[in-house]
Amino acid sequence: MDSSNPLGEFLRARREQVRPEDVGISGGGLRRVPGLRREEVAMLAGISSDYYLRLEQGRDRNPSVQVLDALAKVLRLDADATAYMISLTQERSAQARPMSRRRGARRQEPVSSSIRQLIDGWTGNPAYVQNKFTDVLAVNALATALSPNYAVGVNLLRAVFLDPSEQALRRDWDELTEEGVATLRAHVGPDVDDPRLVDLVGELSVRSDRFRHLWGRHDVALRRGRVSRLTHPQVGDIDLPSNKFAIGGSQDQILVVFHAEPGSRSAELLGLLGSLTASAEETTRENSDHQQ
Repeated sequence: MDSSNPLGEFLRARREQVRPEDVGISGGGLRRVPGLRREEVAMLAGISSDYYLRLEQGRDRNPSVQVLDALAKVLRLDADATAYMISLTQERSAQARPMSRRRGARRQEPVSSSIRQLIDGWTGNPAYVQNKFTDVLAVNALATALSPNYAVGVNLLRAVFLDPSEQALRRDWDELTEEGVATLRAHVGPDVDDPRLVDLVGELSVRSDRFRHLWGRHDVALRRGRVSRLTHPQVGDIDLPSNKFAIGGSQDQILVVFHAEPGSRSAELLGLLGSLTASAEETTRENSDHQQ
């Protein structure tokens, strides 16, 4: 992760994913690089090869909107990836950022008591609060019943990549990991030297080949909602749509809420899991009362 040249790193990674035939270029002959060559990107974008080289090498960090739009079309970027690329040109250099920001991660803002009360009151909807790095900040009992990794202090991306039990739980693990990495990149934007991000990416890159591959692709996607396909050890296969909501007035806090389609088998199983959770909580309270 080259925090000194995020735009160049992004351009290089994305051009390597575009096949010549996708943009009308004959792929005949031996190609020593995957995807498009630099001069091909420049030609298709209507800029000089020398100028494009300067962009990739970080010697020019202020391309015009017209150039960025042209590059987005050549690289086949969607709206999220295009917005991300533009943000990379608007960030100040690392040397110009406040020293306090570079020396250590910001202290995480606590979740408000009203949000905690809200999710605790949802006995039929698993819910939790995370930050942009997927650290769990607050969670209700039904979410923890879905997975023990839905717990305060757990990093969900780390759990998904490194915890075998979490991989066994996820029938859609391949899709989830791909989306998770693309969403992380979208959320952090150009702030690639944030200490929390550097630590997380560094650990996962060393310990997970799949994470290292996905992070190197520079895919960007804002995941607004998805269907989690789980094989739960207590209730079996269950499919739960979820939605994400930014918590206004907070420091990048995101509320994630699951639900089941009304009348579905998954709704029945979620209700069963809720009953099991309530019974377990009641037993815990009774044991605690007896010990006092």
